[in-house]
Amino acid sequence: MRETFVVGNWKMNGSRETNAPRLARLASGWKVVAGRTLAVSVPAPYLQQAQAALTGSAVAWGAQDVSEHESGAYTGDVAASMVTDFGGTFAIVGHSECREYSGDTNETVAKRTAAALAAGLHVIACVGETLEQREAGETADVLRRQVSVFEHDDNLVVAYEPIWAIGTGKTATPDMAHEAHELIKSVLDVPVLYGGSVKPDNAAELMAKGAVDGALVGGASLEVESFAAICRAAIPS
Repeated sequence: MRETFVVGNWKMNGSRETNAPRLARLASGWKVVAGRTLAVSVPAPYLQQAQAALTGSAVAWGAQDVSEHESGAYTGDVAASMVTDFGGTFAIVGHSECREYSGDTNETVAKRTAAALAAGLHVIACVGETLEQREAGETADVLRRQVSVFEHDDNLVVAYEPIWAIGTGKTATPDMAHEAHELIKSVLDVPVLYGGSVKPDNAAELMAKGAVDGALVGGASLEVESFAAICRAAIPS
């Protein structure tokens, strides 16, 4: 059976007040289905709130990044063991925003991925090209370089994020996504999710492509109805 994933990335959004009804709706809205994984990635301060709301539900929770270090003088970092301490089961690593704003490189992303896997987390490792790289015909080379730093692991998933499609309203066509996913899988045989302005009206068409194993959903995951529509489109009950 093909396993399918839909993961909501809340990014730096939320408060205890606004999170509560959102988490409650997620907890009550889904049942466990074999081969289907639903999850939300919350800001680190809200891991405990997610744990309280989602324990026993069909929705998993995790973090948006983890440190490559287990502990020590790394002010502001979050260790993978801290995520598991709050019941988190996965972490996003190497998101394009972390690469752009926080100085992540292929090498540091590889180290963060290894640390998270060693701590028992599932990892969603993000890769993707800029608009300039795509227009220059460099997409394949960029993806090969980014993916080649990882080693196969049963708990590793790759998310293809065309950077030019994140938060811009632009979306890779289903054929573009399929081609990129096929390339990634030729380098590393793992499930590959699509992330880049996934919406209810394009999710089903994207997920219909055989190489697309699910979606990493950004802004649309903050609206429960939109996220639910994407989940239904990607993973029919």
